[in-house]
Amino acid sequence: MLKSLDLSISILYILGILAVGLWAGISHRRKNKLNAAGEYFLAGKTLKWPAIGLALFATNISTVHLVSLAQSGFDSGLLNGNFEWMAAFTLILLSLFFVPFYIKSGVATLPDFLEKRYDRASRDWLAVISVISAIIIHIAFSMLAGGIVLKTLFGLNMYVSVIVICVITAIYTIIGGLKAVVVTESIQTVVLLAGAFIISYAAFNKMGGWDSMTDVLKQNGEMDKLSMLRPHGDSSGMPWYTVLLGYPILGIWYWCADQTIVQRVLGAKDENHARVGPLFCGFIKILPVFIFVLPGLFAYTLTKSGHLDVSSLGLDAAGNVNSKGIYTLMITQLLPSGLVGVLVAALLSGLMSQVSGALNSISTMVSYDMYQRYRPDASDKQLIRIGKIAAAIALVFSLGLLPLLNQYESIFSGINDIIAHIAPPITCVFLLGVFWKGASAESAKLTLWIGSVLGVVVFAINKLVPDSTIGHIPFMMMAFYLFCVCVVMQVSLSYVYPVKHTEESAGLYWKTPWEPLQGESWKGIGNYKLLSVVLLSVMAVLYYIFR
Repeated sequence: MLKSLDLSISILYILGILAVGLWAGISHRRKNKLNAAGEYFLAGKTLKWPAIGLALFATNISTVHLVSLAQSGFDSGLLNGNFEWMAAFTLILLSLFFVPFYIKSGVATLPDFLEKRYDRASRDWLAVISVISAIIIHIAFSMLAGGIVLKTLFGLNMYVSVIVICVITAIYTIIGGLKAVVVTESIQTVVLLAGAFIISYAAFNKMGGWDSMTDVLKQNGEMDKLSMLRPHGDSSGMPWYTVLLGYPILGIWYWCADQTIVQRVLGAKDENHARVGPLFCGFIKILPVFIFVLPGLFAYTLTKSGHLDVSSLGLDAAGNVNSKGIYTLMITQLLPSGLVGVLVAALLSGLMSQVSGALNSISTMVSYDMYQRYRPDASDKQLIRIGKIAAAIALVFSLGLLPLLNQYESIFSGINDIIAHIAPPITCVFLLGVFWKGASAESAKLTLWIGSVLGVVVFAINKLVPDSTIGHIPFMMMAFYLFCVCVVMQVSLSYVYPVKHTEESAGLYWKTPWEPLQGESWKGIGNYKLLSVVLLSVMAVLYYIFR
């Protein structure tokens, strides 16, 4: 249980974020009343690269990551850090190849982009899938992770504590719009990173440093826990080739084609800010392996050496330590009073930033991609009102999913398992649409429909008949196989139903792979091409070290 000092710090932080969010959103809209809907949903396209990069990171990193990456570090070492480092490569793709289309087409949502490149049917389907995925992945799972932490620390009912935090988040998100979300996310990112550094240092210091940790791993014959790229047949079910083949399918959907993430880019001041922001985020994504995953590995070696008592966590069905609560346990056992409050604030930052970003994206898609279709003459006031109602409904629906999602042994695995079955058709139609002139509207529509149904069927078989052939395929490889099926499907259908480009869609694909690099760029270190090369080089060195 928290002491009064820590509880006070946590409460003051929540109230402070509420005040800042309301002030930022309301004051921004008062200054810019001419384009009310644009100001509310896209912050009037005023965002600069530091805010975009920090907001991308904050929307991606949530309480889920702090809790589940520490759990994965405890269970399997640095392996799941691949989901953080591989993101750098997909953020480079976003910056170089996708951003120019999104910016020059002037879209407010990614479903809107699909309509311009393909047709209305593709837009409608992506809007529905995007809203559903935002509710499940960005909101419900974040609530679950936050609920586990708050229950352990405060001794409150998990659902009551999550509802209180999410209602507070919804207030400033629904009232303030994207400007409130981005301003609060920037603050929350700093707090979250500060908290993560504190717990990382505490675990490192308690263990006695890197050498002491590796000594414990050597004694237990577990040096493979430091490896990011595992060999074929590894017990984790995630050897190196599944990372190289499967992650891009998940990553391109998540970072390049998911409204919740890309909305920050759509609110950029200009194309260069929109390009550099994701690259800035790519550099920040190096940190989670060291400050989210590594502390979990330190916790494992602390447990093995008798410096951390995990008896209160209990055992799972397999007789292993129930590691879901390992991050909370580290906070309470390794930190003094006062710092515990700071860490709780960091955890709440992750929860609030994830929920606020998703709610804003849902409200944008419902307003622009659904309501405005049937009410094309809807006023800005009506669009904003519908967006607020949609956000409130999404919040309630997310709460109802918590008991179901809590059945996953690992929150992080649960998220990626669901993404692996959602992403393939979406990744396919975006990649072929951007890089292939011949991708037709009819082929995209059918690929989205059939591919999504196929993903649901495979997911159901996986869960209902786990001993089947499909049930034994790791989710990363399943994502790759489904993607290959979707590519074959769309290419074949594009020949059956040849493309008929409109004047607009004719400008929304790259004629050559080098064309996107011709765009105007800043001079010096701010050049997006130079930054891309630097980021690629840094990632190559890191992967070599931790291979």
